[in-house]
Amino acid sequence: MTETRHLSALDLAAALRRGEADAREHTEAVLRASREEAAPTGAFAHLLAERSRAQAERAQTRLEAARTDPAAAAELARRSPLLGVPVPVKDLSRIAGEPFEAGSAVLRGTIAEVTDGVPALLEDAGTVTIGKTSTPEFGMPCYTEPAHAAPARTPWDLRRTAGGSSGGAAAAVAAGIVPLAHGSDGGGSVRIPAACCGVVGMKPSRGVVSPGPYGAEGPGLVSDGMIARTVRDVAAGLDAIAGSRPGDAYPAPLPPGGFLAALQGREQAQGRRGARAAHGSGGLRIGVLTQPLNIDTPVHPAALRAVERASEALRGAGHELVELSAPFTPEQWRTFMPLWTVGAASIPLPPEAEQQLMPLTRWLRAQGRAYDGVAVSSALAGMQALARTVGQAFASVDAVLTPSLSGPPAFPADLQLADPAADFDAQCAFTPWTSTWNMTGRAAISVPVHREEIDGTELPFGAHIGAVRAGDDVLVLSLAELLEAEDPWPLVREVAA
Repeated sequence: MTETRHLSALDLAAALRRGEADAREHTEAVLRASREEAAPTGAFAHLLAERSRAQAERAQTRLEAARTDPAAAAELARRSPLLGVPVPVKDLSRIAGEPFEAGSAVLRGTIAEVTDGVPALLEDAGTVTIGKTSTPEFGMPCYTEPAHAAPARTPWDLRRTAGGSSGGAAAAVAAGIVPLAHGSDGGGSVRIPAACCGVVGMKPSRGVVSPGPYGAEGPGLVSDGMIARTVRDVAAGLDAIAGSRPGDAYPAPLPPGGFLAALQGREQAQGRRGARAAHGSGGLRIGVLTQPLNIDTPVHPAALRAVERASEALRGAGHELVELSAPFTPEQWRTFMPLWTVGAASIPLPPEAEQQLMPLTRWLRAQGRAYDGVAVSSALAGMQALARTVGQAFASVDAVLTPSLSGPPAFPADLQLADPAADFDAQCAFTPWTSTWNMTGRAAISVPVHREEIDGTELPFGAHIGAVRAGDDVLVLSLAELLEAEDPWPLVREVAA
């Protein structure tokens, strides 16, 4: 069963369809591993055993019914490619009747009354929820240190953060507990933990995943995304949650047949001649940017070597790589700071709850309350102007390659500081690139291309590929899959002692 847990999501789904695995037995094994093996990583805020067993029972019934009818089996594979596969949900999304605490003591003991759109779609796809993955308070920081639960740690080194705010999701995938997990990303919160945990994490283009029916887009910084061990699993996961709803502010077109079909179509169009032929033709022009964007900070040599390693594979596949400079200054980046802080201040909480919040959250909310409507309007215009500047600066390239992070997975004490302002600056220094793609609304992905020993421990380093044009999600996925094929990464990291 351990070997089955280490399969990719798509391979596991195929094994379930063939009868080589049983959804009920597999779910029990995953629940057990979530309680035991995953415990040191702090991956889960809540396990949803009863719900998961019921989902697995329904999935197994459908699988067995289709197994006697080849036409039904083929239709099942087409319509429900992830049937029976464990896919946990980040604890910033609600599932009716289940705990919803968002990493905050203020919400401790809260039971959700509604199911948000993404969890509903995942359940409709026949996945097994398993549980709610850990997140920091309201998803604010790039580390995952919940107010009243275990912190999330990378399986590569349990002294180091799993990143955030989707840290629990990335830890669960990296440790081989689940092959695929939901996350959300407002400044890098899918890609940062993916890099810390040595897995793949993608934020799709703005509007690909609807925040409805209960959420709102606001300034459009946040997108739901997927974390997995393989690029095609990410594509399959996006297929399960992508789509617009009536009233969406930024509805985005989807590739015909979905993201996975688009990837497979690229390969088939090249006659299945391998990664170089399938993804390397066309001579793309890829910009390489290693200068930090949101703050002046040194970049660890190993983070730069991750970019060098990715560059070598991309160049070998026939792409042209060109050096880019930062299109804006850290001071310009700060012009839209009110959008984050006002977002924190807008979380509906009673006044008496304020003192129960963590210091960073209180500081962000206090900052946000100091701005008036004019300041918020100016910040939104500043973000849009900066996004336009970025678009113009990157117009000569098809995608941009950067390090995912400025260094290795950080020690929590280096990020979670007593002074909230210093804490925020430390987070910026750790993640100087990812938020740019939240501003522009373009797709971006982190791929675990490099490993290196730091102070006696092997650690992962990611390369980040960001789209330049709207709707280039398949291009980003394709480049990531090229790296995966040309320079494969470890698929499972056993939890470090």
